[in-house]
Amino acid sequence: MSSKVDILKHTYVPQHVVLSPEEAKTVLEIYHAKQDQLPKIRVSDPVVRAIGAKPGDILKIIRSSETAGASEYYRLVVEE
Repeated sequence: MSSKVDILKHTYVPQHVVLSPEEAKTVLEIYHAKQDQLPKIRVSDPVVRAIGAKPGDILKIIRSSETAGASEYYRLVVEE
């Protein structure tokens, strides 16, 4: 008997959001960066698969911390 676990609800998995093209452009402008300069996350990552992100998408990862509040990170979804 197999049961599926929703990894997005796990305590240690931060919130992942796929940015719209407009949001992605704004983020790149704010950080004066090109898309390929962002840290990468593979399309095979379980969270990437769970949210349906595709190669070329930019993800905003929101991590919560008791001491620092919320921190935002950005990752570019890439092929293997």
